[in-house]
Amino acid sequence: MRPASELLSSEQQVAPATLGLLIGCAITGLVVYAIDAHYVWSQWTLLAHLITGVACSVAMLPYFVMHFRRTIGYRRTSLLLSGLFTAPIFLIFLATGWHLMFFGQRERQDWVLPLHIASSIVFLVTAIVHIAFHRLFLPKKRRLPGTATYASITATGLRTIVFINAALVVFTVAATVIYQANYQPYRTSPAVEPYSYDYGPHPFRPSQTESYDNNFVDQRQIANSHRCVSCHEDIGRQWMSSVHQQAAIDPTYVTNVSLLAEKKGISATRYCEGCHAPVALLTGELTEGGKHGGIKGTPANNEGIPCMGCHGIASMPHLKGVASFTFKPADDYLFAQSENPVLADINNLLIRVKPDQHKRDMGRSLLKDPKICAACHTQFMDKDMNNWGWLKMQDDYGAWLEGPFSQQNEEGFSNATAVRCQDCHMPLVAAGDPSSNARGEVRSHHFPGANTFLPLLRHDTVQLEETIRFLQANRLRVSIETPNRKDALQNLQPLDENLRDFEEAPYYYYLGETAELNVVVSNNGVGHNFPGGTTDINEAWIEFLVTDAQGRTVYHSGALDDQLFVDPDAYFYKSIPIDRAGQHVWRHDLFNMVGESFRRVIKAGESDIVRYRFTVPSWVKPPLTVTATLQYRKLNQQYALWALKELYTEIPVVSVAWDSLGIPVRIRKEVE
Repeated sequence: MRPASELLSSEQQVAPATLGLLIGCAITGLVVYAIDAHYVWSQWTLLAHLITGVACSVAMLPYFVMHFRRTIGYRRTSLLLSGLFTAPIFLIFLATGWHLMFFGQRERQDWVLPLHIASSIVFLVTAIVHIAFHRLFLPKKRRLPGTATYASITATGLRTIVFINAALVVFTVAATVIYQANYQPYRTSPAVEPYSYDYGPHPFRPSQTESYDNNFVDQRQIANSHRCVSCHEDIGRQWMSSVHQQAAIDPTYVTNVSLLAEKKGISATRYCEGCHAPVALLTGELTEGGKHGGIKGTPANNEGIPCMGCHGIASMPHLKGVASFTFKPADDYLFAQSENPVLADINNLLIRVKPDQHKRDMGRSLLKDPKICAACHTQFMDKDMNNWGWLKMQDDYGAWLEGPFSQQNEEGFSNATAVRCQDCHMPLVAAGDPSSNARGEVRSHHFPGANTFLPLLRHDTVQLEETIRFLQANRLRVSIETPNRKDALQNLQPLDENLRDFEEAPYYYYLGETAELNVVVSNNGVGHNFPGGTTDINEAWIEFLVTDAQGRTVYHSGALDDQLFVDPDAYFYKSIPIDRAGQHVWRHDLFNMVGESFRRVIKAGESDIVRYRFTVPSWVKPPLTVTATLQYRKLNQQYALWALKELYTEIPVVSVAWDSLGIPVRIRKEVE
């Protein structure tokens, strides 16, 4: 065992540097905590705090071991108790600090930072008390540093402490100056010049998009989803499977946006790109010589609707849609756009440890408001696109407002029972994410909806299965009304008393009789009209099938033929857009659309009744089995064959809801 004098000498050597680091750590921590500002210098101060924190923890541990070994024989109760109390507080302070370094401030562990701050304060107070007791109750010869040269050693130690903290100040100031001197400002001019203003002085028209400063956006400020995914891995995987991420690579979109560029010029694609490829729109790529988001390999094509496509929305100029949002990029942390792995790690470290600004930028209250969905899920077209006039198109947000789920039509509409778009299309799911709640859940970024084609094309079975589950989640119901007969049999047979227990009259059909059945389709759970979105190319219909006991078909409406086309006489839920000549705009080339010749949807909370008539053949074997199924296919066959071309694959038909009814068949007898 080392003698006490040797331990004392070692302790004297490390004490000034350790104390200097502790003071530096405390001062920088106080600055970071007290000044809630997002400046370059404050971030460098945070880095200085992290550096001194690591150095301090490394220095303090051996110091504590030496100090404990040297003083273990002391018999001063006040010194012993204050020392024993200080040590575990330091360990808590140390553990929480390292936890923040490695894991950051997580939502479900929001107690770690307050505990770190509280333990650091308590540690500093108890350490001061312990030193005071040391001065008060120990003989002078046994006090640290414990020699006759106390004054000179104190002066040396003071110089060490001052040097360390002065170095911290110099480091922070120099780093701030150098960083700002080498800062590369973001581009505010269009990516392609000269830039054409074919739709007036506004750079993004006919899209309704705005930028917060009326300038173009640098690609690095919006096409940076890979940086987000580096920390939010679970959410990133969900987003990469979503239709949002595939909004620009969708081959049907590529076909249509390419047709628009061919017919009206690339500047006309701004109308589509604000929603499908905001990177191309906001960076100023959509002009002669530029590339729209449908072109493979471009940043806009790869990103689709990027993370910042939603999280960068600062406000809504109006709710008429066509990308009606104001984009505001996030405030940078240090090295935000650096691709250097080390600098990127420093950037991620700063966000993890002090995510306040990150939360303000990425967690804007508008993200929880259903009206943010209106930016792209509401659409109109003006004369500058169709050369005809203003035309209202899809409007899922308006349909939600009119329906029962929004509570906007109730007398006390402002209540907690309202169901938002996010509650259905972004349900809470388990995820190991920094932003997960106390139950370890985040809002799903799969954005389940009704697109069964894109996950099929990418062989994404998880997304496809989730989409099918979403479609079949009892939000729509089909019921076949039992037939009510207007005639009755009369005979001399006594009445069976058991019939008095029946609340409904028995139903049946006669051979050769014309049967009439009502099918009720109810939209009891979809927050907007069914179907929603692109009702001109989506395909929803009722398949109505009647078979006898041997499985022979008596009547069938809504079947698929050998070419996978739906029976044209089926009962469809769809719209038929037309051009100025009254011709069907079936290619989804909406710039030719001037109106609709037909639209049938089921509003939220309402039902539709469909009547079917068929004759019961003489050859049937009773009973009849009647089945009504609400079928859905993402793309109708005519459009799919044209738009997908060589990429065409059979798109699954999803049975959204169904009902079945068995009906007895009788032979009509003469009434006695």
